[in-house]
Amino acid sequence: MKKMLVLGAAAGLIALSACNNTPREQAADNIEANAENVADNLEAAASNASTDAAQDNLQNQADAVRAEGDAKAKDMRTHDADTNLHNGM
Repeated sequence: MKKMLVLGAAAGLIALSACNNTPREQAADNIEANAENVADNLEAAASNASTDAAQDNLQNQADAVRAEGDAKAKDMRTHDADTNLHNGM
């Protein structure tokens, strides 16, 4: 049930983000939403982990996924695709 709620929220965010945004902004928003979904799933797995070490590892992975998603979205928003900078689009 929780997974369905997360997927529903993600679909709503994606639909909302499509309003009056450039394709590049939409792509950045999608990157962030996808990273957030993966991180949420990792945190859910962490809450069910059998050891503290496993829980810490999964939480660290969730944090890393969020940070990477934020960095990629920022790169998408700030680098012009025509200049062949970081995002390679």
